[in-house]
Amino acid sequence: MRYRDYIREGKERLYKAGQGEQAATLLMVELCRQKGINLYMDMDEEILDAIRVDYLEAIHEMEKGKPLSYVLGYESFYGYDFIVNEDVLIPRPETEELVGLVLSLFDEHFSEAQHVTVFDVATGSGAIGITLDLEEPRMDVIASDISSKAVDVALQNNEKLQGHVNFIIGNMLDPFIERDLHCDICVCNPPYIPSDEKMEHSVVDFEPHVALFGGKDGLKFYRDVFEKADQVLKEKAFMAFEIGYDQRESLSQLAREYFPDAKIEVHKDMSGKDRMLTIERGF
Repeated sequence: MRYRDYIREGKERLYKAGQGEQAATLLMVELCRQKGINLYMDMDEEILDAIRVDYLEAIHEMEKGKPLSYVLGYESFYGYDFIVNEDVLIPRPETEELVGLVLSLFDEHFSEAQHVTVFDVATGSGAIGITLDLEEPRMDVIASDISSKAVDVALQNNEKLQGHVNFIIGNMLDPFIERDLHCDICVCNPPYIPSDEKMEHSVVDFEPHVALFGGKDGLKFYRDVFEKADQVLKEKAFMAFEIGYDQRESLSQLAREYFPDAKIEVHKDMSGKDRMLTIERGF
């Protein structure tokens, strides 16, 4: 049987299971890439036995709702392949836009600086902090997470991608405060989903709840950071957050209460949704 035949079977099985059938093609593309095979050139060739076995086993897992990234064990983010498992959230495309925004604001405010200290709060897989470190060598990144298992994954990614990020374990800003550390840039993608919001089964059943839910209104961890920000921010500094698409008003108001003299701005993603919040002060 050909690659094309197995993709058709995979799509049918995922469709019957109520899962996204397009993932069947993406799975085959990735398995072929690992073996140096250009699927689109070899679509009508007889499938390699090793790929056939891996493909059918993966489809079986995906029929149960397991996300493709967890099946593969990695997710592409900003051009880098990050190890992921069920101890960390799968990095999303909108988070890539947060990284791009931070790099843009770095160029605006710190273009002459030789070293800038960056805190990546609630780092998860390390995707944000490691990418910033790799993209801008003048950033000295320290990343934190409350989950030691997440930090283990982030450390693996840091080694695999040859990053230079330092990691510490603790809740939000607390581990930085305990060590009397201060930053020029604080970037954070906190859990922001309200605790009673309905989610897809593939997310709720497989991704870590500690990294998803942000209290009853979804704002708990933003409050935590806002309340303690003065203890870590240098005189001239900015913060950048990923936010829920419907949190523009509530978070802007909350930010103004804590930072009345700062420049507070909500930024849209490429889909036109409100997805990022920045707070700039001292500039």
